[in-house]
Amino acid sequence: MLKALGGFMIFAGSLGMGFWYRGQFTGRIKALRLLQTILELLCGEIRYGRGTLPECCGRVASRVPQSCGKALSQISEKMRENGGESFSDVFKTCMEGPLKEMPLTKEDREEFFLFVSENGFMDGQMQMRMIDTSRERLEEKSKRLEQENAEKCRMAVGLGAMGGLLIILILC
Repeated sequence: MLKALGGFMIFAGSLGMGFWYRGQFTGRIKALRLLQTILELLCGEIRYGRGTLPECCGRVASRVPQSCGKALSQISEKMRENGGESFSDVFKTCMEGPLKEMPLTKEDREEFFLFVSENGFMDGQMQMRMIDTSRERLEEKSKRLEQENAEKCRMAVGLGAMGGLLIILILC
């Protein structure tokens, strides 16, 4: 009786690890989609709202999930205070916190920050082109990951189940 209960617990734990890995794989794709959404919203605000990037960050903040929305509103507030910092520095420092919480790689973050990496003054069209370039790169990466992750997710769950069965066979 105790052996069966222990075996079931080992199997459930191993299967749970497989599902956890599956969640990690899909979490990165969801985070990339969120970054794409933020960039699309910023581009739309620049295009149709005719605002500056700091103003657009303030408008977009209410339409984005909590941690990123708070960071975007902080960016807008800091730029309104006009402390002498450039927009790219303020944007990077405020967005680093929420992005570190997400399951993103360093390259993912760099591609997101691509549109603010250009120094100097840019007009609205140039800003939209830079945002579109960054968004397109993130979109390509998320599509590639979706194709790879379909196989990885099945394999993670399957290996978790098979690993649990192997441990049970070895112990019994």
